[in-house]
Amino acid sequence: MSARAGVLVLLLGLAAPAAAQNLRSRVEGAPDGTVRMSFAAKPGVCGNGHNISHRRGGQDWEHDCESGPVRVVVEMSGGRPVEVRTYVGGRWRTPREGTRVTDLGMVGAAEAATWLLNLAERETERIRGDLILPAILADSTEAWPVLLRIAKNQQVRNDTRKQAVFWLSQEAGEAATRGLAELVQDDDEDREIRKQAVFALSQLDNDRGVPELIKVARTHRDPQIRKNAIFWLGQSEDPRAIALFEELLTKNR
Repeated sequence: MSARAGVLVLLLGLAAPAAAQNLRSRVEGAPDGTVRMSFAAKPGVCGNGHNISHRRGGQDWEHDCESGPVRVVVEMSGGRPVEVRTYVGGRWRTPREGTRVTDLGMVGAAEAATWLLNLAERETERIRGDLILPAILADSTEAWPVLLRIAKNQQVRNDTRKQAVFWLSQEAGEAATRGLAELVQDDDEDREIRKQAVFALSQLDNDRGVPELIKVARTHRDPQIRKNAIFWLGQSEDPRAIALFEELLTKNR
């Protein structure tokens, strides 16, 4: 690789974190009150300013749903974010007289997602609202590596880790599925986090989590985790789960 190409790769690699740092300074440097920002939504994500959904419908009908932008409200108090609210579509209302609103306009989707996930990972005091949801909705982002890191980080608040595990189940590809399985099998991990990971495995598309749930039900050392896996297998109606139940019942006759 030439020196010039190497510099270009380095610059590209630093662009998103640097932009996110700039967004952080813009948000956290704003006066106490409301900060608004907007950014592009992923394809298929739409809303009406209140409800958020993925665009679906038959050949003959489709509900009214605007394809973005994602709109995020950050309430600032004492120089720190204390609440985050997320909308898709719609339009901003004119601020009430006497309220302080800082509107950052359209920002980069990737930098917004990076800032939100970093905020979720480093928050030490409870921030109301879901910090991960708007990052998931952001266009041109792959959130699962950071979500997995948050889910495994025992220094992060438990409620945030549970959110990360839930969203992993919505985003999960093969690598993220392996990460959820590792979380379930980690004996040093908090039991509630492991239970959340079991639930997340049960939510994977196309019953991709069933083989791992069967493994947990058969072999996990914690009887509560085994029981949890069996419960969610029972909700799946998967033939492999029914075969497991038959095996367990026959063994215990």
